[in-house]
Amino acid sequence: MSHASQDTGSHEVPEARKLYIVDSINDLNKLNLCPAESQHLFPLEEKIPELGTSSGHGSRSLLFVGLLILLTVSLALVSFAIFLIIQTGHRMDDVSRRLTAEGRDIDDLKKINNMIVQRLNQLDSAQD
Repeated sequence: MSHASQDTGSHEVPEARKLYIVDSINDLNKLNLCPAESQHLFPLEEKIPELGTSSGHGSRSLLFVGLLILLTVSLALVSFAIFLIIQTGHRMDDVSRRLTAEGRDIDDLKKINNMIVQRLNQLDSAQD
């Protein structure tokens, strides 16, 4: 009995496929022979406006999101550039202060060197 139920199940699948193939061939024949009916089979007029409006809104929103991302990245880059300019200004101030301090030290060293040279010259003239 279980064998008989398996046979009926195996015969239904090929019949269903045959019906599907016959329906597909009939649909193709209708498309080829009756182009007026093909418009009723596939109502493109209803689908095209929906796709056009949704893609229009989609492209606008995509453009808007892209513009927002571009503006955000631009703002971040400008902020980073301003930060670098300020940091460079602070470092230049530090370097100029150091150079000024080192310049004073160099002037002091020159004065000390001149005093040592004068003292050595005096000692040399005193020994002669």
